[in-house]
Amino acid sequence: MNKPRCRRTVLAVMLGLLGAAARAAADSYPLPPADSEVIGEILTDTTAQHDTLLDVARRHGLGYEEITNANPGIDAWLPGPGTTVVLPKLRLLPKAPYAGIVINLPEHRLYWFPPARPGEQPVVWTYPVSIGKMDWHTPLGTTRIVQKVKDPTWTPPPSVREEHARRGDILPAIVPAGPDNPLGQFAMRLGIPGGGYLIHGTNKPAGVGMQVTHGCMRLYPEDIEALFAMVPVNTPVTIVNQPYKWGWHDGQLLIEVNPPLQEDAVDPPTLTDLTRLIVTATRAQPLAIDWQGAERAWREARGIPVVVAALPRAAAN
Repeated sequence: MNKPRCRRTVLAVMLGLLGAAARAAADSYPLPPADSEVIGEILTDTTAQHDTLLDVARRHGLGYEEITNANPGIDAWLPGPGTTVVLPKLRLLPKAPYAGIVINLPEHRLYWFPPARPGEQPVVWTYPVSIGKMDWHTPLGTTRIVQKVKDPTWTPPPSVREEHARRGDILPAIVPAGPDNPLGQFAMRLGIPGGGYLIHGTNKPAGVGMQVTHGCMRLYPEDIEALFAMVPVNTPVTIVNQPYKWGWHDGQLLIEVNPPLQEDAVDPPTLTDLTRLIVTATRAQPLAIDWQGAERAWREARGIPVVVAALPRAAAN
């Protein structure tokens, strides 16, 4: 089998901005300077004979929703050999403190901002995550890692056992550590009241990057192993709901639109909400906005940052 080729897209064609942006080293990026909130770059990959989009996603540190949103019209299970797949690895950082762990639920993505030693370049690590489904949503707010466990056992709560029983899937009271444990090999408990919320691995990696859990956040096995080794107990964790993000790079205003959560579909964000966001971003210096481009980004919700305005060159410099 030929190894799929990965090549960089010339970003000047799309954004004209990433001359100084960080190149990905695994899933770690230098923090951008104070006048930028952009990390990463757009890549492409070419599928091999038996690839699914999930295979491509895992190979490049992406989740299911991310890669399918970025590639509308491509069959997730049968993309076919030789198909060019967009890898949405260009991102705007969420509006949250650059400290500890930040999880943006609509983005299905976790950001880890480790403390930098004196003289070191601050970095951010980022991983795809699964999050809580509509009836078991992941709570918002700020908490901490209160416990780390290797080879955890799983004690499913009665409500989860009842849900599985209705489907004919009888869960034991305690699931021992091992290949059948849904928590995988590593788990980090959050200090959220009730004590049942974890950042953990999984024995079903195909579901990473989807809204499918009972409130916990799942990572690929290789990702949780790396994160578990880096993150100490008492690390702060901030969980946000930001389907729309905005930020600056090189004097250009970018927006990134992700689909809203299932529980927000009853009263989903609208173009008016996006308009308010752009107005807020340009309040200090009103700019000419590419409203057609902004509306297209809102309608497509591909999770890829797009430029909607730019400072005059003299002001940008």
